[in-house]
Amino acid sequence: MRRAVCPGSFDPITNGHLDIISRASRLYDEVYVAVMINQAKRGLFEIEERIDLIRRVTAEYGNVRVEAFHGLLVDFCKQRDIPAIVKGLRAVSDFDYELQMAQMNNGLSGVETLFIPTNPTYSFLSSSLVKEVATWGGDVSHLVPAEVLQALTERLRKD
Repeated sequence: MRRAVCPGSFDPITNGHLDIISRASRLYDEVYVAVMINQAKRGLFEIEERIDLIRRVTAEYGNVRVEAFHGLLVDFCKQRDIPAIVKGLRAVSDFDYELQMAQMNNGLSGVETLFIPTNPTYSFLSSSLVKEVATWGGDVSHLVPAEVLQALTERLRKD
């Protein structure tokens, strides 16, 4: 079975993330979406909420598993026999950082990293940007799945 992981914080998951996950799901038998737990940062959505949203918007793929993780991504990979990390690249500036991470991960464990160029439609897109625009009342309906838009609208209404 060919396995890969798509890691990230996904706070919230965007159409750009989904583009990479869906493309990976066509290339691999099983794709894990690893939701990073960073205890130093407080996200807009709790980890369990992110996992639920991701499961809902990736259900149609049939071969995507969603789990939280804390620690080194290579340990997550070792525990699940995952030989490949799939990352989307939006711009050349992403490549510099991601290349260093890929080389470190490979040096630590032999896990390979594959880069998928982001669809140009989403080349500017980030979860942080979506949250900022939504916070100020901007329309992000074309940037996130409908379930995420609903959750984002409800969350920002509470705050």
